[in-house]
Amino acid sequence: MSALFTPLTLRAVTLPNRIALAPMCQYSAGPDGLPTDWHLVHLGARAAGGAGLVLTEATAVLPEGRISPQDTGIWSDQHVDAWRPVTRFLAAHGAVPAVQLAHAGFKASTYRPWDPRRGGVPDAEGGWNPVGPTGEPFLPEYRVPSALDEAGIAAVVAAFAVAASRSVAAGFAAVEVHAAHGYLLHEFLSPLTNRRTDGWGGDRAGRMRLTLEVARAVRAAVGEDVPVLARISATDWVEGGWTIDDSVVLATELAAVGVDLVDCSSGGAAPKAAIPVARGYQVPLAAQVRREARVPTGAVGLIVEPEQAEAIVADGEADLVLLGRELLRNPYWPHQAAAKLGADTTWPEPYLRAV
Repeated sequence: MSALFTPLTLRAVTLPNRIALAPMCQYSAGPDGLPTDWHLVHLGARAAGGAGLVLTEATAVLPEGRISPQDTGIWSDQHVDAWRPVTRFLAAHGAVPAVQLAHAGFKASTYRPWDPRRGGVPDAEGGWNPVGPTGEPFLPEYRVPSALDEAGIAAVVAAFAVAASRSVAAGFAAVEVHAAHGYLLHEFLSPLTNRRTDGWGGDRAGRMRLTLEVARAVRAAVGEDVPVLARISATDWVEGGWTIDDSVVLATELAAVGVDLVDCSSGGAAPKAAIPVARGYQVPLAAQVRREARVPTGAVGLIVEPEQAEAIVADGEADLVLLGRELLRNPYWPHQAAAKLGADTTWPEPYLRAV
């Protein structure tokens, strides 16, 4: 029996297999962060392709939490209505629809990747003033953030909770808290970006405080049956930065406040980090967190072959495999992987003549 195609139960939700579409920004939202037909087709194709869990892109909990003006959000009831056709389609085709809740922090209000311009988007072009743990920008060409005060931090925590409630109303069956890649929660976690001296900075406990407060609030908002995941950057890949040992402690604390699976990515807090990119390079991070924190984990990063994904799950390195670029290239990777591994899978009936 294929380990990759064994169901995974998290609280009241069962994934049909261990393959997830990793959250990947599409920079294609309509005005005010509303998802469009692009999102229905993009995410829907991966559900039809056999992924057990389909995660949205980083979906902002506040307008100023978007990475670019073209990012999706879920900060209003209008967003709930716009997401419902997407979640309905995903569920109808066998996938568990999940949303990644995010706040970009000092990486907000930037041009999307294919724009010839770089850096911060000015107000005249739909940009805004970002926020962060301090008033230091990520890069000189980015907009200078405002340091969050106590009221601002409380508003962020509340926004994640309300967005989580809206996500359930929109039909999402699971939620993921984005605490990775140099965005707001990771900015507070990493000593490279959090130089605060108050109760939200300083030692590791102070720097973890915001992420744990958000996770606790999200769990309370969605109730006991909805799985809550957290994506972390398990290491900054920079001396003096956030480390894998820090991540083990964080994962243990996240599990204690109701997080069901820790999705282990890396990097993003330092623009010049020496990241050893290679096939499966982040899998050991997921394996160490799983082993030492004793929590379910997700592995992501240059996982490309069915046999490679199978071994990750079968060998106990992670409980879930998240595919990014591979599923961009080939939405039907899960069905093809099942055939290669001798596992059962169910193609959409309109496509049966191709099986």
